[in-house]
Amino acid sequence: MSLLLIIISSILVLNAALAFVTVFWSKREVSRIWAWLVVLVFLPVFGFVIYWFAGRRISDKKIFDFTSQEIVGREQIKDNQKYYNHHLQLNSASKMLAQLFQHNSGAMLTYGNDLETFFKGQDFFDDLFAEIEKATDHIHLAYFAIANDVIGNRLIDLLVKKAKEGVEVRVIYDAYGSHGAHISMYRRLLHAGGVVYPFLTRRFQILALRINFRFHRKIVVIDGKVGYIGGFNVGDQYLWKSKRFGDWRDSQLKIIGDAVLSLQSRFFIDWNATANANDKLAFLDHYFPATQVNGVHPIQIVSSGPDSLTAQIKQGYLKMITLATKSITIQTPYLIPDQTIYESLMIALAAGVKVRIFIPDRPDHPFVYRATQYYAQEFIDAGADVYRYDAGFLHSKLLVVDDQIVSIGSANLDIRSFELSFESNAFIYSSYFAKKIEKQIAIDITKSKLLTKADFAKQGFFMTVLQKFSRLLSPIL
Repeated sequence: MSLLLIIISSILVLNAALAFVTVFWSKREVSRIWAWLVVLVFLPVFGFVIYWFAGRRISDKKIFDFTSQEIVGREQIKDNQKYYNHHLQLNSASKMLAQLFQHNSGAMLTYGNDLETFFKGQDFFDDLFAEIEKATDHIHLAYFAIANDVIGNRLIDLLVKKAKEGVEVRVIYDAYGSHGAHISMYRRLLHAGGVVYPFLTRRFQILALRINFRFHRKIVVIDGKVGYIGGFNVGDQYLWKSKRFGDWRDSQLKIIGDAVLSLQSRFFIDWNATANANDKLAFLDHYFPATQVNGVHPIQIVSSGPDSLTAQIKQGYLKMITLATKSITIQTPYLIPDQTIYESLMIALAAGVKVRIFIPDRPDHPFVYRATQYYAQEFIDAGADVYRYDAGFLHSKLLVVDDQIVSIGSANLDIRSFELSFESNAFIYSSYFAKKIEKQIAIDITKSKLLTKADFAKQGFFMTVLQKFSRLLSPIL
């Protein structure tokens, strides 16, 4: 027994020492350091298995692959914008946010864009497929998830058709988000001349298996003239064909204008960090055509991810919240704010700003949903209107401030989107567009339940404990 005790004690001491060295080795938020220490110390050995899949940071080489690239197309966008600058002006709040993004991410402010919104999957896919059918030069797709199902294969079949017509087709997908590589699904596209890459995937897959640092962006660029960004992935569940999720509610943008060139620039950077040397893209004029669209929407495309410590989108969310003087509307499937976002919303509420938050009525990740419920109660107690969308699964990532500034994209209001995933959002400085979004919000309210303290008071003791426990894990969910 004494020998066994010595062995166990040695393992525990070694485990604790390795836990401290492992967690403190790279830069992390303090909350994440403590969360991982809890996992590694209180789950000896097994905690390191969890860390291998969920805690390792992206390699310095991959970070260099991103940060060493120039923002392509910048001069083309600048030249195009000379046409608009004389008659489109931003208000003071919008100017401050635009300046923040220009400083923290080099995001170009583009004027004169046309916008169309999609809240239902069928409407979005109908429009997307129609635009792909019209493509004559190139089609660039970057998605977290392209499912090997009916709509996923319809997309691939259409891309095969366009590739055979001589259109350049390039696809980036996240292997984890797409539940595997689905090489058989892509093989026919490769044979037709398309080029497909799983995002930042190593040759030896066992070394690359990790839950974190996912490619969560959803970007499409067609001929450098039409672009899409938002929350929709490609899969049957987005077409209301899933019993688990029901009627899927999301937010998606179609852009025509110079903001498409910003989407193109983002695709170039991601592609060149992922593709082999012989498949990398070079700046050519036909990828960044001159555009002069008589639209009315100033837009910045902002991206963030673990390749940077700046957390550009989170900073944008934070600035939007602090700029609010009248109202803040949030739609997010995962309500897990970090401390800065949490405090800024609490300050806004205390200052009399009307805050509305929409969350789903069902979980797709159990602990994440329980943490969402915990924070929902916190904001209700502080005076926010928290709506549970009951007409299906709410996947929309939307932030609207003072009916002036709108953000739509892939980033949720959670720590994972702020720190662990590669995200892209469109920030739109347009009261006209904000009022259009407000019409959809009014429809969503009719399909939602306004939650109260009494609703949570009725839940059992076990659920309350689960929500509090999930909140403790929120830095690593």
